[in-house]
Amino acid sequence: MTKVVIVCTSATHLKGHPTGLWLEELATPYYSFKKAGFEVVVASPKGGPIPIDKNSIAGDFFTEAAKKFMHDADAYSLCSHSIALDTITKDDMDALYLAGGHGTCVDFIDNAVLKNLIESTYNDPTKVVAADCHGPIALAECVKSDGSPLVKDLNVTGFTDSEEDAVQLTSVVPFLVESRFVEQGAKFEKADDWHPKAVVDGKLVTGQNPQSSEACAAEVVKLLVTVE
Repeated sequence: MTKVVIVCTSATHLKGHPTGLWLEELATPYYSFKKAGFEVVVASPKGGPIPIDKNSIAGDFFTEAAKKFMHDADAYSLCSHSIALDTITKDDMDALYLAGGHGTCVDFIDNAVLKNLIESTYNDPTKVVAADCHGPIALAECVKSDGSPLVKDLNVTGFTDSEEDAVQLTSVVPFLVESRFVEQGAKFEKADDWHPKAVVDGKLVTGQNPQSSEACAAEVVKLLVTVE
């Protein structure tokens, strides 16, 4: 059975700012992959319970998929008992999917375990790597087999500078995903703020924001079905 590992943050705060996983970015891919008949594993840097950003379960941000997830015992159990990242290798999965939330700005960077897992998975032509919203922040620290930035010369997207400014966290995040990707030579694509955008380049899939979770997951499904 095709297996997807969804990696979520373990971080509860970003420089004193309460944060965590943006639930939509786990819930929608989870159900997309389950519908496709895939096995889904949820992992995190520390393992165990994954903190959920309270803003992602409020108002219009609390999407139907997120509500379903919170009332789904099997799904929520995966979130409550996530697998520690250091117990996973590329051979354990067919795709690595990095979910977002500002918590990733804490533990998806300066993380040698995640960096090595992304690079080994990306450099295996039979595997897929995907990341949505702030999940792509981890890609900025990764390199191809030739030592160049992983995103160099690739078509990618991620949380934009203008979206970061809109949530007033530009001065809080370690770096801006869009700006860093451009500095690294990526071909950065984007839609208007808060509109869905998913970009595919080979076996790398990136999504711009929470609104892109469905499109991002759908592209991963397409690639995995093609592999099969």
